[in-house]
Amino acid sequence: MAKAKKGTGGKEKKTVMFVCTANSARSQMAEGLLREMYGDRYEVTSAGVAPSPVSPWAIKVLEEVGIDISAQKSKHIRDFEDRTFDYVMTLCDNAQEICPTFSNARFVMHHGFPDPYYAKDRLEAFRKLREDIRSFLIGAFGE
Repeated sequence: MAKAKKGTGGKEKKTVMFVCTANSARSQMAEGLLREMYGDRYEVTSAGVAPSPVSPWAIKVLEEVGIDISAQKSKHIRDFEDRTFDYVMTLCDNAQEICPTFSNARFVMHHGFPDPYYAKDRLEAFRKLREDIRSFLIGAFGE
């Protein structure tokens, strides 16, 4: 098991994994946002139950606010079976329903966000998702 990294003031960082079905948009955006906002306190990753490439829309809307997630890759939740997390958070209803139980997580939470791929104006839907995730992260992880 990997040793926890140190954050601000030498305290161990809490570990967070965001999960959505494809690990292509919502969980990738949450990973990038949390790392940018509170990376001094949290070690963050994301995964999916059926990974697919990171959405260019997610990359674009985070780039608009100065966050580069272009190097992030989709990962399968199986890749993390041997890790313990402080928080595992599902971000879509489908992932919540089909995810295995996370016996390696101290806290498992769910906060569903709508899939922006089905919106009429996809770019605006991704922008709204970015702001909704940011607001949620402030409430859930900010101090």
